[in-house]
Amino acid sequence: MVEYRPRVSRGIPVGSRLACADNTGAKELKVIQVQGYHGRLRRVPSAAVGDMIMVSVMKGAPDLRKQVFPAVLVRQVRAFRRPDGTRLSFEDNAAVIMTPEGELKGTEVRGPVAREAAERWPRVANLASTVI
Repeated sequence: MVEYRPRVSRGIPVGSRLACADNTGAKELKVIQVQGYHGRLRRVPSAAVGDMIMVSVMKGAPDLRKQVFPAVLVRQVRAFRRPDGTRLSFEDNAAVIMTPEGELKGTEVRGPVAREAAERWPRVANLASTVI
């Protein structure tokens, strides 16, 4: 079965700083890699809402700092267009930290989550307070 994935504008290049939208103790994350990105020579990889990324914790709990984790992007400031024609953008860029097995590291997700991320990652949708 082929998974349908809507085309979302890629708004988060490698090197971006993101807010952490869960309660793991991390405050600020830095994007270091986009999982599954196949690009072009010298093009900076970038991620969109719902993509799995590798992040390094820049600010937060001392036991988490300077560690690398997989994360899922749940909000981006760059507007993206939905198939019905509406455009959606958020106030900040945010991600939630995952474990390498694909489970969420935290127990709650703060703030709204884009529907594209919630459909692709059911565990994120279960813990999200609002899905937009």
